[in-house]
Amino acid sequence: MKKSITVLLADDHVVVREGFRMVLGAEKDMKVVAEARNGREAVQLAKKFHPDVVVMDIAMPLLNGFEATRQILKAVPTTKILILSAYSDVEYVERVIALGAAGYLLKESSAEVLSKAIREAQKGNIFFGSAISKHLEKQNEKLLNPRGLLKKKNTRLSSREAEVLQLIAEGKANKEMASELEISTKTVEKHRQHLMEKLNIHDTAGLTRYAISSGIIESSVQFTIR
Repeated sequence: MKKSITVLLADDHVVVREGFRMVLGAEKDMKVVAEARNGREAVQLAKKFHPDVVVMDIAMPLLNGFEATRQILKAVPTTKILILSAYSDVEYVERVIALGAAGYLLKESSAEVLSKAIREAQKGNIFFGSAISKHLEKQNEKLLNPRGLLKKKNTRLSSREAEVLQLIAEGKANKEMASELEISTKTVEKHRQHLMEKLNIHDTAGLTRYAISSGIIESSVQFTIR
């Protein structure tokens, strides 16, 4: 008997996860093994279950899909990441593929396309939805290197710095960040200082604006400047 493709769903909206679970539940060759409400939980569950494919949203609390993708692929390199997002921004596509994601779909995609994308990802192929493919074709020369692969951008922030930046932008105090990341408050302060030096931004409001403009959090996320 052929082994089912194991899938981890990562999205902070319950109704979205329920919809995905129903869609994939109708596929005989797929099995949803776990669901994550945020990026940090997605990383933890990926380490626990080693799913074949993670269906990942980008905009999630505590840890966004970009950073969750990077951490999962580092911890569980056999897992494939399929981004399913509401954003069609080419820069988002470029970033996640450069990180090693196996594909990118818009949430408006059909159940048939989602299932096909998961199968292709599990095989080791890269899959784009038709809308994303059109965007990439328009910017082909800008985004593709001579070998036809997406160019990679230099990542200025370390994995931990990116985590701290997101938590700052979400309004977390140093003590809360220390608890969430399981590090000392002093270490959080050091990361905050390094962030400000690297980005040449020296206030929380500026860091929050940077996080929004770079897609680390949504502009609709409610945050409090402390």
